[in-house]
Amino acid sequence: MTLLAAPGNAGGTGRTGSPSAPSEPGSPAHADLERRAPAQRRDPQRIAAGVSLVILLVLAIIALTRVDISIPGMFESASNAERFFARVGSLKFPEPAELLHLTVLTVGLVLTGTVLAAALSVPVAYLAAANTSPSPGWRALARFVGVLTRAVPDVVLAMVFVLLFSLGSLPGILAIGIHSIGMISKLFADAIEQIDEGPRLAVRAAGGSKLQEFTVGILPQVLPSWVATVLHRNDINLRGSVVLGYVGVAGLGLEMSHAFKSLNYGLGLGIALVIFVLCVVMEVVSSAVRVTMLGEQAGKGVFVKLLSHAGSGGAARGSAPTADPRFASVDSALRRPWPAARVRNTAAAWLALAVVIAGVIVSGIVWSDFFTFWAKLPAVAASFWPPNFGNYGFATIFAAMVETVEIALAATLLTFIASVVIGSLAARNVAPNPATRSGFRLLLVGIRGIPELILAIVLIVITGLGAQAGTIALAFGGIGLLGKLIADSLEEVPRGPERALIANGASRTQMYFGATVPQGAQALIGHTFYLLDTNVRAATLLGIVGGGGVGYYLLNAGQGSNYQLVGSIVLMILVVVLCVEGLAMWLRKALR
Repeated sequence: MTLLAAPGNAGGTGRTGSPSAPSEPGSPAHADLERRAPAQRRDPQRIAAGVSLVILLVLAIIALTRVDISIPGMFESASNAERFFARVGSLKFPEPAELLHLTVLTVGLVLTGTVLAAALSVPVAYLAAANTSPSPGWRALARFVGVLTRAVPDVVLAMVFVLLFSLGSLPGILAIGIHSIGMISKLFADAIEQIDEGPRLAVRAAGGSKLQEFTVGILPQVLPSWVATVLHRNDINLRGSVVLGYVGVAGLGLEMSHAFKSLNYGLGLGIALVIFVLCVVMEVVSSAVRVTMLGEQAGKGVFVKLLSHAGSGGAARGSAPTADPRFASVDSALRRPWPAARVRNTAAAWLALAVVIAGVIVSGIVWSDFFTFWAKLPAVAASFWPPNFGNYGFATIFAAMVETVEIALAATLLTFIASVVIGSLAARNVAPNPATRSGFRLLLVGIRGIPELILAIVLIVITGLGAQAGTIALAFGGIGLLGKLIADSLEEVPRGPERALIANGASRTQMYFGATVPQGAQALIGHTFYLLDTNVRAATLLGIVGGGGVGYYLLNAGQGSNYQLVGSIVLMILVVVLCVEGLAMWLRKALR
C-alpha cells in the first residue's frame, strides 16, 4: 500500500516502513529528504487534488443542506410511524410452499446471474490488465466495457430484457450478469496485475501457448482473489435483486412490490424480513465457502473468523500449511495421496458446481427465447433511439438528475462520517479489544443485510416522499460496505510506524492519527469514491419507490413504454458515472 505520510516521520522509518537509521543533519540522506519533501508538497497535481477534495467536501455539505434532513421533523413524524404500524398489524408471509419456491427462485437467478458475470469477466479482465493486454487499445476498450456495464443500472437492463424475453427469471439473470461485469472484471484485472510474473514467464520460455500461460501461470495465483470477489458480488446481487421485481423480474422482489402496491404492508414487510434473513444467511454461507476453499486467504469477516475457529479447533485454517510433497518420479506424481485438505477442496469444488447447475435449473429459463429474441432486437433498439425528453423537457429531467447527484453526495458524506468511526473500531489494530472489533464487524454484517430499497420504503411511509428518505436509506446502507472496506484497509497498513510511535510513548489515539490514518488515507479516498459511484446508481433506483431524484421519471417512462426518455436518462447517468470514475482515477494518481 502506498504511504501518504512524509518519509521518515515515524520514528526513523524509511519510505517502505522498514527501520532505518535517522538522517543526521548535513548528511547526504538528510539533504535528499529535505530536497524531496518541499518538492512533493509543491507538486501542482497534489495541490490540485487537495483543492478538488475540498471542493467536493463543500459540494457534499451544500447537498446535505439542500436535502434538508430534519431530525426534529422525523421525531414529529412518529405519529405517522404509529399509524403505519397500526395499519400493518402483524406480519404476514406467503404460504410455506410458495415462500420456499420464491426463495429458491430468487437465490437461483442471483447465483446464475453472478456466475454468468464471472464467466464474461474473465476475458474482459485479461484484456484490461496491463501485464496481459495485447495492446493499449484493447486495454482501453476493456476498461470502457467495465465502466459502461457499471454505469447502466441493472433495473434498466431488466427493462430491456423484459421486452426481448419471456417474463420470469431470465431478464433478471441477464441484467445481473451484465451489470456485474463492471465490478468483477475490474477486481479480476487488478488481481492479474499483482501476480508474480515468474510462473507465466517460465511457461512462455518453455514454449507454452497463451492459454497455457493463463491456466498454469496466472489462474492458480488469482483464483483465491477471484473466488472472494465472486462471493462478495453474489451478496450484493442478492440485495439488489429486490428492485428488479418492480420491473417484472420473478422472485421475492416481485411479490414484495405487488404487496406494497396493493397496500398490503403486512405481507410486504413480511417478505422484506425474509429477504433480510436471506441476505444474512448468504453472508454466513459465503464465509463458510471462503474458509473451506481459501483457508488463510479467506478474508477478515466476522463469520470467516468464527467458522475458521470452529473448523480447526481454535486455529485458523491454513495457519500451519503442510509442505509440498516431493515426488521421486512421474508415476508417483500421478498417484498423489489424498490428504484431508485435498479431499475437502475437491468436494467443495464439486459442491460448488452442483449448486451452480441447481441454480440454473430452478431459475426456469426458457431456452427457446435465445432463438426468438433476435427478431425483436431491431424494434427494441429503435425504441430507445434517438434520446427524447418528452413532455417533461430537458430542464425537468436535468433538475431531477442534479437532485440524484445531491442525494448521492449527501449520503456519501453521512456514510463517510459514520464509517470512519465504525470501520476503525472494527479494525484489529485500532479496536481496544477483540470483543469490540467482533461486535462492530457483526454490526457491519447486519447493516449490509438490509437492502436500501426496503429501508427507503419504510422511511417514505414515515417521513413522506422526497430526497430525505432516499438519502437516509443510502447513508445507512452504505455504512455496511464502506465500514468494512475501511476496517480491512486499516488492518493492512504496515505496523512499523505504529510500533515506533507506541515505543516513543504515544497513546493509541496518537498512534491512530499519526500512523494508521496517514497510511490508510489513499485507500480510504479510493473506497469513498467507489461508494459515491455506487450511490449515484443506487439513488436512481431509490427514486423508483419515491426516494427523490430521476428514478421516478425512469420508472414512469419504463411503465409508459417511453423508452426514448429511458435512453436519455441512462445517458445522463453514464456521463455522471464516467465523470466520477475519471476524477477518482486522477486523484489516485495525483496522491500516489
